[in-house]
Order: sequence, then structure tokens, then C-alpha cells
Amino acid sequence: MDIKEILNRCDHTLLLQTATKKEILSVVDDGIKYSTASVCIPPCYVKAAAEYSGGRVPVCTVIGFPNGNSTAESKVYEAKCAVEDGADEIDMVINIGMLRAGEYDYVLDEINRIKAAVGDKIVKVIVECSLLTEDEKRKICEIVLASDADYIKTSTGFAGGGATREDVSLFASIMKGRKKIKAAGGISSLADAEDFISLGADRLGTSRIVKLIKKEEK
Repeated sequence: MDIKEILNRCDHTLLLQTATKKEILSVVDDGIKYSTASVCIPPCYVKAAAEYSGGRVPVCTVIGFPNGNSTAESKVYEAKCAVEDGADEIDMVINIGMLRAGEYDYVLDEINRIKAAVGDKIVKVIVECSLLTEDEKRKICEIVLASDADYIKTSTGFAGGGATREDVSLFASIMKGRKKIKAAGGISSLADAEDFISLGADRLGTSRIVKLIKKEEK
């Protein structure tokens, strides 16, 4: 697979708690240089990144991150603020406890409220596969299919597990192209990236692909 095609599918990501503004703007520089799908960064840096980018690369941020168990109202407010600051894409974490408790209407309503709050901006639903059973993964796929969201996303990368080939294959078998898929967490090589794309991932959440390319350029 052509490296440019892989980079075009990457949400070049820096979400570490220790990330500084200088580091974030460096990520933006890389996103622009390598034409990544977006740069995925913490909400507090969205305004600075959007102003610095000037539209040269889409800015993605995270909502309810990484645990997902803040109130729906606070997530909606967070999403609205992110868009006002210049975010083009929103990656929201579902309320995992509500899903596991069978509160499916709550989960669906929360997703739709966030999508309604951000209008035509892309919304990706992070479901944190490493914390779910097989049945729960299937159920959240059904909920995302019924929602107004644009993507289902495997993981935050902060819960002890990232994307797996099995989970992406499962998502693809259920989504059947009706919603897009983002694989995130643990994508550490070009071979990983190619595998996930071949299995059905439309986006890859990773910091390592750009790093690998930059290393090869030296």
C-alpha cells in the first residue's frame, strides 16, 4: 500500500497528559507536512492548533476522555466549546458503565445529543473494546448504527488495550459500510496500518506512523 494512502488515513495523535503547546504545534506541523487525515489533540489546545493550522490540516479532539463517565450534559458542552474553538472532528467516549448496565437508550441519546450539538462536524464514537464482552461489542455496534454518528472507534489507548484485528473485523462485519471505522491504540508499524485498513478501518489513530516515516527520512 502506498505510504501516502496510509498517511491520508491517519489521525496523527498526541493525547498524553504531559503534552505541551509546543509539542502539539509540532504535531500540527507534521500533520500538514504529511497530509494526515487530521491531528487529534486535547481540547485545551484546539484553539491554538486551529489558529496555527489555518485550515491546512483538520483538527480533531476528544470528549469525555478517557473514561467516558462524565455527564451527558458536560460532554455536550465540551463538544460545543471544541467546535467554537475550531475543532473539525469530535472523538467522544461512550458511558461504558451505562452500556454494560443495559442502559442502551441513554448511550444512544448521548451520542445523538453530541452529534446534534456539533452539526456537520464528524463524530467518532469511542467504545473501548478492551473493557467489553463480545456481546457488548455487538450491542454497541447496533447502537452506533442507529445513531447519527459517523464512525465507531475501537479504543482510547488509555485503558490497557488498543485496536485488535479481531475487533476491527467484527465491526466491519456488522457495519457493512454503513458507518466508518477507526482503529486506535497500539498501531506501531506500517504492517499494522496496512492490516487494519485491509480489515476495514477507514481511519487509524496513531502517533507512530509519522514518527516511522520521519525516522526513515533521516
